[in-house]
Amino acid sequence: MTDPYVPDPNGKTESLGQLLGEVSKDISTLFRQEVELAKAELSDSAKKAGKGAGMFGGAGVAGFLALMFLSIALWWGLGYLMGNVWSALIVAVIWGIVAAVLAMRGKKEVEEIQGAPKTAETLKKVPDAFKTSEDQR
Repeated sequence: MTDPYVPDPNGKTESLGQLLGEVSKDISTLFRQEVELAKAELSDSAKKAGKGAGMFGGAGVAGFLALMFLSIALWWGLGYLMGNVWSALIVAVIWGIVAAVLAMRGKKEVEEIQGAPKTAETLKKVPDAFKTSEDQR
């Protein structure tokens, strides 16, 4: 940034245009520095979010495999009691019920999505802010 304005001890003064030029230059520099800082922070956050998403993806795959092998174990265990065909049918029906319940809950959650109602309401007011008193009559 530039040095702050210090009056000249010899009594010379700068014009208003020069002073405004310095102020606008300082503000421009400040904005550029703030944008660079925001870029750096967002880049770091995005990298961390990517790593976290990768970990959640790996956890999902591991959870799926655990659930699959537990289902196979249940099918095999029930197969000793009633035969493989009936035990496989029971395990499939259990998973069908789980899928139906999750689908209904997911549908309900999606139907409740409202988007950004406050932002939409605020944006509707923006054109009114630019109207002059003559336009509002």
